[in-house]
This record gives sequence, C-alpha cells and structure tokens, in this order.
Amino acid sequence: MAVRHVEPFTDEWRRQPGFYLRRVVEALGDAVDDWWEADPSGGGPRAATLRLTDGTRLQWDEESGWRHLRPGEPVARYLCGGVLPRPERVPGALADARAGGGGSTAWRPCYRSHHHQRDGFDLALADYATLQNV
Repeated sequence: MAVRHVEPFTDEWRRQPGFYLRRVVEALGDAVDDWWEADPSGGGPRAATLRLTDGTRLQWDEESGWRHLRPGEPVARYLCGGVLPRPERVPGALADARAGGGGSTAWRPCYRSHHHQRDGFDLALADYATLQNV
C-alpha cells in the first residue's frame, strides 16, 4: 500500500503529529497530566507540550524532537533518539534526561527544518496515522 504525501499547511497536515503524540502519551501513561498541540498556522514548526504530573514539561517540535523542562531552570535537556523516536523509547529517554545523563543534551539539535516539506518526515508521521486506523 502506497502512502500518499499530505499537502503542507492543510488541516490534515496540521493534525498529522497528533497520532504520534497520542502514542507517546500512552507510553508515558500516568506520568502525563495534560497535553496539547501548538497551532502551526503562523508558519512555525508543528509542536506539542506535555505537562507531567511531577510539575515538569516535555515539549516536542518537528525540528528538534523532545526536550524536558523543569520549572525555574533556564536550560532544557534534549532527549536522544532523533526528531521522531519510537513512542515506547520516550519514557527511557525522559528518565535519562531527568538524571542529566544518558543521551540527553543541553544543546538544541536541529534534525530538520519545518520548511523542508518533502524530506520524508511527513511520510514517517503518516505511518502513525495508519497504525491508528488499523
């Protein structure tokens, strides 16, 4: 079955990360208090924030992947695993970031630009939408 490319900045394109994000929320389970997606209509990257039950936040965007933020700390810890790590790997990467080690870093990685709409990223997101419909 061929996966079709979604046109950028359409409603379908804006909704695409939600399927992946829901899988991450499920993988984190009770650690997530609430979550929401940012509105990319201003032309910025698609992004989301997960408010965790311990008072910290886990944020994701389509350029840098996941980062962990603690209240009062000016530096986020970026999780290892690329811009779209498998959902079941995010809890372990979060544990590493909380401990200040593992593959986490304070340096912001830039895996891709949200301006490059035909780089295969949307096809990877489409896989999560397909899994949702099975």
